[in-house]
Amino acid sequence: MKLSLTTGAALLLTTAASAGGIDRTLNNYAVLFEDGNYTELSFAFVRPDVSGDYPVNRPAFDGGSTGTMSEDFNTAAFSLKYALNDKFDLGMFVNQPFGANASYPDGPYQGLSAEWDSNQIALVLKYQATPNVSVYGGLRSIESRANIVIPNRLVALPLASVLGARATAQGEAAAALGDKARSLGELATQQGAEALVLGATATTIEEGEAAAALGATAIANGEEATRLGAEATAQGDAARALGAQATAIADSAFNDSPTDGPYTYTANTEKDRATSYILGVAYERPEIALRVALTYESGYTHKFVTSENIDALPAAQINTVTEVDMPDVFTLDFQSGVAADTLVFGSIRHATWSDWEVRPAGYQAVTGLRVTGIDSDVTTYRLGVGRQITEDFSAFARVTYEKGNGDVLSRLAPTDGSTAFGVGGTYNYDAFKITGGVEYITFGDGLDNENEALAVSFNDNDALAVGLSVGYRF
Repeated sequence: MKLSLTTGAALLLTTAASAGGIDRTLNNYAVLFEDGNYTELSFAFVRPDVSGDYPVNRPAFDGGSTGTMSEDFNTAAFSLKYALNDKFDLGMFVNQPFGANASYPDGPYQGLSAEWDSNQIALVLKYQATPNVSVYGGLRSIESRANIVIPNRLVALPLASVLGARATAQGEAAAALGDKARSLGELATQQGAEALVLGATATTIEEGEAAAALGATAIANGEEATRLGAEATAQGDAARALGAQATAIADSAFNDSPTDGPYTYTANTEKDRATSYILGVAYERPEIALRVALTYESGYTHKFVTSENIDALPAAQINTVTEVDMPDVFTLDFQSGVAADTLVFGSIRHATWSDWEVRPAGYQAVTGLRVTGIDSDVTTYRLGVGRQITEDFSAFARVTYEKGNGDVLSRLAPTDGSTAFGVGGTYNYDAFKITGGVEYITFGDGLDNENEALAVSFNDNDALAVGLSVGYRF
C-alpha cells in the first residue's frame, strides 16, 4: 500500500480551517516519514462565512445583521525532509501557524476589527531508534504581530457605564455624608441650647463648668458638621461632574462616528519572535501501513510592544508590553491498512487555548475588560479513509469534529465548535506527487454575552477550504 494516501490527507490538515483558536497552518510531520529526500509546497484558500444577528429593541441595538465579519485568507507552507544517513533525517517546516482576520461591516459593531499575522520556521531531527520505533524533536521560531480596532460605541458604552456606576456610588456616599452632617448639626444645636439653659440656671461653679463643657462640645460638633457638610457638597459636585461625563460619553457612543469617534480604541504591536520546542515518538509496522505518532509542541509567550490610543483619553495614549500566552499542543496521529489498498487514518489534537487572551494594559485600565480571549481548551478529532484507485492515483475522505463548549463567544472569533467534511486525491507522476482537496466546515452556534437579551447570536455559519500541494522526491 502506498503511503501517499496519508500525505495527501495531511494536505487538508494544513488548511486548519476547522481548527480551534486562531490556528492556521499545522506542521505536516508526516513528511518526516517519507522515503529518501522529499520536499513539498502547499497552498490553501479559505472562505469563511461568519455573521451574527443583533438583538431587537435593546439599548444600543435594534436588530439587523453584523454582516460577514470573517475575511477570506490564504496560506502557504514549505516542508522538507532530508535523509542525513540511515538513522537520522532532518525536517524543516516554514508556514503561518496562527492568524486572524476579522472586520465587522454593519451595525453597532461596525469598525470592530482584528488582525493577527505569524510566520514560523521549525527544524526537526528524527532518529530511527529501531526498525519500528523513531523519536524526533527540534525547535520552532514564530514571529507574530497584531492590530486591533475597537469602534467608538463599544468603548464609550462600557466606559460610560463604569463612570455612571462610580458617579452613583459617589453620589450615594455624598448623600450619606450629608445626612451625617445634618444629624451632627442638629445635635450641636440641641447641645448649644441645653448649654445656654444650664448656664443661665447654674447656681454653683460645678454647674457653670458643666454648661461651659457642653457648650464647647456643641461648638466642636457644629464645626465637624460644617466640615462634613462641605465634604458632602464637594463629593456631590464631583458625582454630578462624573455623571455629566458619563452622559457625554454615552452621547458620543450613539452620535459620533463608529470608526473615527473620540473613544475609538486602536492597538498596534511591533513584531515579536518567540521560540518553543517539539518532541515526538512514533511506532511503525510498514507491512500493514501502521503508524502511530505522538507529538508535543510546547507553548510560549509573546511579549508585544504595543501602541495603544484613545483620542479622548490622553491617559490611554501609551506604549505598553502585552503578554500573550500561546497554547501547548498534543497531537496523536495514526494510520493503518484495513484491507487491500485501503487505509484508515486520523488524529486527536488537544490545544490549551484557555491560556490565550489579549489584555493590553491601557484597555484594561480604561474599561476593566480584556480585548479577546478563549475560555476553554480545544480538542479536535479527525478520522478518514484512503483508497488506492490506480497505481498512480489515490483518493481520500475525512471528517473533523470539535465539540462546542458553551462559552461566551469572542467577538473576534465568534464560533463554538465545528464539524468538517473533506475529500481529495493524490496523483503520482515520476518523482512528483500532486494532491488536491476541498473541505466544508459548519461552525457551532453561540452568543457573545451572558445576558441573552443583550447578546449578538451567531448561527448557521460555515466555511469552504480548498488546498493544493506539490511534492517532489529527490
